[in-house]
Amino acid sequence: MNVYDIIIIGGGPAGLTAAIYAGRANKKVLVIEKGTFGGQITSSPKVENIPGFMSVTGNEFAEQLIAQAMALDAEIECMEAKKIIPGTPHRVVCDDGEFEGKSVIIATGTKHRLLGLDKEEDFIGEGISFCAVCDGAFYEDKVVGVVGGGNSALQEAILLSETSKKVYVIQNLDFLTGEDKLQKAVEERENIEVILGTVVDGLLGENEFHGVSLSGKDGKKELPLDGLFVAIGLIPQNDEFSDIITLDERGYVVSGEECLTNVPGIFVAGDCRQKKIRQVATAAADGAVAALAACSYLQ
Repeated sequence: MNVYDIIIIGGGPAGLTAAIYAGRANKKVLVIEKGTFGGQITSSPKVENIPGFMSVTGNEFAEQLIAQAMALDAEIECMEAKKIIPGTPHRVVCDDGEFEGKSVIIATGTKHRLLGLDKEEDFIGEGISFCAVCDGAFYEDKVVGVVGGGNSALQEAILLSETSKKVYVIQNLDFLTGEDKLQKAVEERENIEVILGTVVDGLLGENEFHGVSLSGKDGKKELPLDGLFVAIGLIPQNDEFSDIITLDERGYVVSGEECLTNVPGIFVAGDCRQKKIRQVATAAADGAVAALAACSYLQ
């Protein structure tokens, strides 16, 4: 069995950036991805916050990352990593094979918690979004909704209120759960309206998103919207490695800016680790840090 210098689990911006940096260091690299190479960004039809690109589709950006990594001789495998067995070398057990690596970078990312409604996935990137920083500009002078009542949802609403005509915050509980200062900021924005004790139980529109149907203490009603931002949490994709890697109470890998884990030779990069800001730029930064840390470990 060939032994790789670095095995990277995850083919999003963090994982592919790690592959690029490792390839430039002349390391033998394998990238394993169970889903779509490029990660969540591939669902964005227009991205305007990536340095060096005035505007690019998520797919185009992902294709550039993959091409750059492969030009540096990174190998690509489409399969799911099920387990890491630490050792010398480490073994990565997948659903369709097994690989050995002197070091491993976990870059599995997160997935957004969905509402679980019909047509929801069809409207992602076409009316439904998860990031006001990324997509808020598309809804200038339009009416949008934010689902959720925690810190993330309130921050999204405040940011959207700066450019959108009207912002509805829709919370299933009878109270908001975000910090007091964020709640106060929401109250001070005249174009933000909070709807409490209400559940989004349906999406309006056939081929195009037109709004949501609501169910609450005041009965059922329809709310026309140009866009909907879902902010009900993220799910880190680390369960397969919880037997060896230390995770926090929310399932994120315990790690700082050095991208180290509790296991020597195993590193972490991107949204799956503990961090405050989860953006393409910070994922790429993690990929670079983790790859350089792995190269130093190999030396």
